[in-house]
Amino acid sequence: MYPESLENLIECFKYLPGIGEKTAERLAFSVLEMSDERVDYFQESIKSAKTFIHSCPICNVLTDQEQCNICSSDVRDDSLLCVVEDPKSVFLFEKLGMFKGRYHVVKGLISPKEGIQPEDIELGKLIERIKNANFKEIILAFRPSIEGETTSLYIKRILGDLNIKISKIASGIPIGADMEYIDAMTLERALLDRKNVE
Repeated sequence: MYPESLENLIECFKYLPGIGEKTAERLAFSVLEMSDERVDYFQESIKSAKTFIHSCPICNVLTDQEQCNICSSDVRDDSLLCVVEDPKSVFLFEKLGMFKGRYHVVKGLISPKEGIQPEDIELGKLIERIKNANFKEIILAFRPSIEGETTSLYIKRILGDLNIKISKIASGIPIGADMEYIDAMTLERALLDRKNVE
């Protein structure tokens, strides 16, 4: 029905999560209405992000620098480490502007059902970092789920011999919720009401 180049553009938009046929068509037609300068900027931004964005070698958050701006900052609280399951969670906490410690991103959550073991989410890197630093509290900020609980308990067991407080964010966040869709007030309350991992 559409010219081949337009059909290809529609198909490309459908690669994005949550984009169906109708939305992809609307987006494609929006691109056709853009100025050449804006299309060039759009194209270059996609290529640039894909080329230069990588994981910070220290904390695994996304950056286009050698180290992320959180790890390279000298005004963060070095006694607090917040552990999250993906980089998007770091950006959510940073938008709140209330957490001033350091972060560490593990690559997902332990899930024996799906065959995801501790080594698959690079927990060794986290444990090594904690043992080589002077953190006084580790905050586990995983989504409230069986996998989040399993990962929290595993980390608690591994770090049990160290003299470090281990807490987790309070469960004001509903079970099974995706961190990405939680409103700022709920997330702030959950962070303030964090509990010790039992």
